[in-house]
Amino acid sequence: MLEGLVLRNNTKLLLIVLDGLGGLPVKGGKTELELASTPNLDSLAKKSALGLHIPVDFGITPGSGPGHLGIFGYDPVKYQIGRGILEALGLGLEVKETDITVRGNYATAERVKGRLIIKDRRAGRIPTEENRRITQKLSEAIKEIDGVKIEVAPGMEHRVAVLLRFPYELPEGSDRIRDTDPQREGLEPIEPAGENESSERVAKVVREFLRRVEEVLKDEPKANYLLLRGFSQKPKMESFEERFGLKACAIAVYPMYRGLASLVGMEVIEPEGPGIQEEINTLKKLWHEYDFFFLHIKKTDSYGEDGNYEGKIKVIEEFDSMLPQILELKPDVLVITGDHSTPSVLRGHSWHPVPVLLYSSYVLGGTSERFVERECLKGELGMFPSVKLINLMLAHSLRLAKYGA
Repeated sequence: MLEGLVLRNNTKLLLIVLDGLGGLPVKGGKTELELASTPNLDSLAKKSALGLHIPVDFGITPGSGPGHLGIFGYDPVKYQIGRGILEALGLGLEVKETDITVRGNYATAERVKGRLIIKDRRAGRIPTEENRRITQKLSEAIKEIDGVKIEVAPGMEHRVAVLLRFPYELPEGSDRIRDTDPQREGLEPIEPAGENESSERVAKVVREFLRRVEEVLKDEPKANYLLLRGFSQKPKMESFEERFGLKACAIAVYPMYRGLASLVGMEVIEPEGPGIQEEINTLKKLWHEYDFFFLHIKKTDSYGEDGNYEGKIKVIEEFDSMLPQILELKPDVLVITGDHSTPSVLRGHSWHPVPVLLYSSYVLGGTSERFVERECLKGELGMFPSVKLINLMLAHSLRLAKYGA
């Protein structure tokens, strides 16, 4: 639809993603956004266009990959990408056509009457430094299985990326392997199995890898096992600049989101530090070098998954306190939203529409009093598919020509 319509100019577009932003009532009938004190967001909301976006489809709960692909303007149903490729790229691993990548969670497991039972899917969110030590131990012990080279890279907290490099190019569909994460404590990990002949060859290597992982990590008090999710091959995609005419960069702390941005051709910039302020400092330094900026804030989602609504509220309030610094940059188009909703009451992602605020010189405005879910329902953007968000950003930056005569 956008082919031939995209224009180039000097406008600056900024997309800020508060991961898992949307919520449900947690106290006194109010959501985390409604409970938070957000004077700066509320002031901006009064002169912005508000609405709600649907990441994949009504009633469908999205993962972080589909959630971000949608707001980047790529149909998440067409581009089904496993978390492994995102984690691997985000950690700086080179991924080839001979590779299978997968995201891993260090977990706490225990043998009970011969059965391996998962006690903690995230190993107590071990510190990143501990992750590095354990990953080094694993990497030294498992380098190759049946001619397949194994690379394990540490991520943040309990997360890792695993790369399997085969001695030959893999046919399409070799990544169709069941995740091993049972998604709940107290259950056995799921045995990785392939859906076809080529993916079953990969799954056989994975099964042996996990057997060795359990042996190598058996003396670790917390991180003594790995759960694997998102087996994936290297996909073929049109770059963000080719598609939308925008020179783009991504500022994100967590590897998976850097990987997603890298996948669509954004230049990935590691922020000065792990905090929101350090991310904003990095944004300020880069402001004159790019057209489009993607800034990712993770902890809203982490606290939502932990059921910690107070923690989620604090992150929202922390961001709100720093919003004036962002507004001082005078972006031509500013969007603040989430990739999906993570209500604390559900302790996980949900299917609920995601709040979105769009600020530019060309909005109607004056329809909403606060940046909260119920006020977004009143906004001029209405409820729309996430994949259309980039269209709105391009239009509000005057980067789309008229369609037709």
